Amino acid sequence: MKKRLLQLIFIYILIVIIFILQKPLFMFYYHQLYHGVSIKEWGDVIFAGLPLDLSFAGYLTIIPGLLAIVSVWTQHKYLKQIYKIYFLIVAFFISGVFIADLGLYEYWGFRIDSTPLFYFMTSPKDAMASVSVWVILLGVIIMILYAAIIYYILSLSLSSRFACNTPFHRINESLILLLTTALLFIPIRGGFTVSTMNVGKVYFSENQKLNHAAINPCFSLIDSFMRQSNFDKQYRFFDNAQANNLFSQMIEQPQKSPIPALITQQRPNIIMIIMESFSSYLLQTLESDMEIAPHLDSIASQSILFTNFYANSFRTDRGLVSILSGYPAQPTTSIMKYPRKTQSLPSIPKSLKEEGYNLYYYYGGDADFTNMRSYLVSMGIDKIVCDKDFPSSQLTSKWGAHDEFVFDKLWSNLEDQKIDSPFFVALQTSSSHEPFDVPFHKFEDSRLNAFAYTDRCIGTFINQLKESSHWNNTLVMLVPDHLGVYPYDIHQESPERFKIPLILTGGVITNPTRIDTIGSQIDIAATLLSQLEIPYNQFPFSKNLLNASTPHFAFFTMPNFFGWVSSENEVVYNCESNQVVYEKGKQIENNLNRGKAFLQKLYDDLENR
Repeated sequence: MKKRLLQLIFIYILIVIIFILQKPLFMFYYHQLYHGVSIKEWGDVIFAGLPLDLSFAGYLTIIPGLLAIVSVWTQHKYLKQIYKIYFLIVAFFISGVFIADLGLYEYWGFRIDSTPLFYFMTSPKDAMASVSVWVILLGVIIMILYAAIIYYILSLSLSSRFACNTPFHRINESLILLLTTALLFIPIRGGFTVSTMNVGKVYFSENQKLNHAAINPCFSLIDSFMRQSNFDKQYRFFDNAQANNLFSQMIEQPQKSPIPALITQQRPNIIMIIMESFSSYLLQTLESDMEIAPHLDSIASQSILFTNFYANSFRTDRGLVSILSGYPAQPTTSIMKYPRKTQSLPSIPKSLKEEGYNLYYYYGGDADFTNMRSYLVSMGIDKIVCDKDFPSSQLTSKWGAHDEFVFDKLWSNLEDQKIDSPFFVALQTSSSHEPFDVPFHKFEDSRLNAFAYTDRCIGTFINQLKESSHWNNTLVMLVPDHLGVYPYDIHQESPERFKIPLILTGGVITNPTRIDTIGSQIDIAATLLSQLEIPYNQFPFSKNLLNASTPHFAFFTMPNFFGWVSSENEVVYNCESNQVVYEKGKQIENNLNRGKAFLQKLYDDLENR
């Protein structure tokens, strides 16, 4: 019995040690982020992350515990093979998660969750499009080597020193081993307190990078899968009555003064250009100090420009729903994962279709990526143009067809009158996405060069439209799909990272102007439909940016946190650590509670869809 107990404890300790060693490996790999971190802080990262390591090691030791009980009753030769197969599975799981997390953190700024797996399952090609084949191949090789090391370490527990014979008191030994295995639920759960183990338990520092280093990536991944249901049990900050009261103060209020008219026609044709990863820092008319997007700058100077506008999230699947459905992005999931829920959402296309609009969507990539086609079809889109509609000679981007070909196809169809009026056309660009490889050269910086390329494509299209008969009865809306990937030095948890332009142009706008009202992508629906005199009461989270009686703010999310920006202050709250990680202005507590109530009501709504 003693040897079986020692073997079980040895397996548990080996797994814990593997997880502990991953933390300095992560920090060494991202050494530029941890430059100047003291030796004490390195130790603090390991110590703070230990609860998650102990917890997940407990999960992985349950099977060896059960196998130890089986070994009491039989010494069959296949038992050792089962151990080896299990260790091989564990080795590849730990290795795969760690290496994938190591590669993705640079792009996303948070430890791995279920998002990449969702992307990979819906479209493997697009999920891999951000990196080169050689990088993927190198990652696979490293993963296999790391898995081999882990497997070797775990196999030490199968050495002859732990060899046991069939005991005489089988029942007693089985009960002791069962009790020992059951005790694993103490570290799994995180002790005997009311709260169970969660990622937030590792947060110990005001430096979020140190907190991120302490997180066990395997625990983070599995924990995110556990948050894909029972949404009404998540983010419970207030009782229902208090949450309802706070939320009622944040939604659209009855207007007390006339809404300014931004357009001259009630039923114009509408072209919405959804720009991949653009930010306010690319436009000199907003935040940029260099000429990166001269065409957009020129367009903005002659258009209606919203200067205090924010993205609601960090990925296209979240951003599209925010833009088209006025539905806020969620920090732990994406509603686009659930077609049965998205079909119940309101949307700008649905509302326009009821008014006789013909609906079109243009995208150079795979329309099935992240369930996008399912969402667009349920929103009433009549015609989806995607990679399958382009000749192979034009599919030169890793994402499909470059932006110039997508704009050319839209222009050709407009010119040949293949698009029936009144129409709503949404065109989604993709060339300014990683890996930023475009048929254009202006900047040595690949990101800036990609943005300059898309800017040129937009400028060419707008100039063509101006010279056509469509211009005088068309409204063009330009908005990014999510937060920008430039500049490099803005922290992910800063509201500045989420600042994006919203531009309204076309022959139907009244007068060029700058509107400084604070808003975000979810407010596009109410603002646009109000201008068209179409009811928008079915959009519970969207607000008319021109209604002076409505409180104006921006709400945004990323995994683990939400942000809130108003004229009084800015606040970013980490939901895992339950702490404010960014604040600016006065009366922080008031807006923090509003943000919490907003998030709580969002998850109530998500559950009921």
